[in-house]
Amino acid sequence: MRIGKYLATEPMTLQLAPFIDVILFLLTFFLLTWNISRYEAELSVSLPAAKESETPSRMPGEILVNLDRDGNIIVNQKTLTVGELQKILTQVTVDFPDQAIILRADKDTSYQNVINVIDICKAAHVWNIAFTTREPKQNP
Repeated sequence: MRIGKYLATEPMTLQLAPFIDVILFLLTFFLLTWNISRYEAELSVSLPAAKESETPSRMPGEILVNLDRDGNIIVNQKTLTVGELQKILTQVTVDFPDQAIILRADKDTSYQNVINVIDICKAAHVWNIAFTTREPKQNP
């Protein structure tokens, strides 16, 4: 008795709806991560080199404070005054006490400018401050 002979089989088809959903999720993911990373890449801050640097994993919600050569404080592509930065950091630490702050200072900026930003963080009760450097260039 051959039962399989009498069953009609449907030809296999490609389901487009799940495929389009996956493509849209990937597109959304890459657009969101690109948007977050471009704030760091567009600034002309030349970081100092460190031999013992390591690349840490980025934490969500980190605030990136850039300090350019002239001592200007830049956050999210906006130049801020000392008072504006302190107001923002104070509000952030009220909402999120363990908020991480990443300080990117140009290698040619005055050391006093870096200390001023650290003082602002201290006044705003920020305790989690990290500094960024770049890896030294390899000589061939």
